[in-house]
Amino acid sequence: MIEDVQIGDKKVGEGHPVYVVAEIGINHNGSLDTCKALIEASVRAGCDAVKFQKRTPELCVPLDQQSRRRDTPWGEMTYLEYRHKVEFSERDYAEIDTFCRSKNIHWFASCWDEPSVDFIQRFKPVAYKIASASLTDAALLAHTRKQGAPIILSTGMSSADEIDKAVQGLGKQKLVICHATSAYPCKPEELNLRMIQTLKSQYQVPIGYSGHETGLQTTVAAVALGARLVERHITLDRAMWGTDQAASVEPAGFQRLVRDIRVVEAALGDGKKRVYESELGIRDKLRRR
Repeated sequence: MIEDVQIGDKKVGEGHPVYVVAEIGINHNGSLDTCKALIEASVRAGCDAVKFQKRTPELCVPLDQQSRRRDTPWGEMTYLEYRHKVEFSERDYAEIDTFCRSKNIHWFASCWDEPSVDFIQRFKPVAYKIASASLTDAALLAHTRKQGAPIILSTGMSSADEIDKAVQGLGKQKLVICHATSAYPCKPEELNLRMIQTLKSQYQVPIGYSGHETGLQTTVAAVALGARLVERHITLDRAMWGTDQAASVEPAGFQRLVRDIRVVEAALGDGKKRVYESELGIRDKLRRR
């Protein structure tokens, strides 16, 4: 039997509503006002949580890229300067924490380095996300596990052996594994949604889906295939500046996505055959004794 994973006041697992995460990531472009607008859009859509990305730029940006120049909404600057520009401060996250609590929505983050884990831990998040890029960082996985919160592990750009090693390192307690393909946006033929069933059979933990495709139907299909947690990037406008915007979902689309997920999970039922009361009249009319 697959055990549920408790995330805040909600359970992830069979028999519970799909846990829907709107990944804000860095689509806020360093603006608290944009961030709050994205949180409010996520609440209106009926999401359970919003997720951010937290990095220590000096640790996460390779040395050979730190001084490279690039055009940004704030003018030309080095890549390291840009990475700092889109990082929120402790004061900013305190405001985000208060805002999310006032809206009754969970929030957590993908932490890309150990100091970022320590930073986010100050806010006692309901969970931690391990990004696909960090799946092979054994030290980061171990440090994140020490915090004691549930972990959501994304598996994009990873081999079966790498996934297995990460799961062995983390252990299966309070673990949700998310199938993912790390292409932005991802082509339908590379989504490989049947991996949801493969991961469930192999690891016997709740399985989620982190999608980076355009469109909504394949994410709904992931729920039909057994995903108990769904994550998609959210944006105010897919034309906004930023690397993740094009593979994100706008607010109206997110509302449709959550609506369709709820319809599909209700329609799936429990797999036990029964005759419904709504069928009795038509049965009496059409079936010969």
